[in-house]
Amino acid sequence: MNDTSQVPEDVQEFARKLFDFARAGDNTLLDYVDQGVDVNLSNQDGNTFVMLAAYAGHADLVRGLVGRGADVDKLNARGQSPLAGAIFKKEDAVIDELRAAGADPRAGHPDAIATAQMFGRADLAEELSGD
Repeated sequence: MNDTSQVPEDVQEFARKLFDFARAGDNTLLDYVDQGVDVNLSNQDGNTFVMLAAYAGHADLVRGLVGRGADVDKLNARGQSPLAGAIFKKEDAVIDELRAAGADPRAGHPDAIATAQMFGRADLAEELSGD
């Protein structure tokens, strides 16, 4: 979805709606994924549904997306992982969901371990280093 000049406006609007569901934690998104929307679809910034849901603190939606095959290590255009984003936003329930799903604490730049260290979570950085 990087070049929107070739994408019809109604399709762009539909995609915006889906990404808004992810940001809002609206489980309606899961119905669309169940009907064939790519669970790893990314927006113009490279953010997937799981990235947006994780960053916004929606652990239940993250769990639902993971259960439908979301890539928990897919980096956005800035090289950030969902786990690092959740750590930055201090979303402990999301961190737990991503870790349970096998998220790689060394994915991205800065990775989740460095992010935890930067934001005063030495306890979490130590845990992640041992994963």
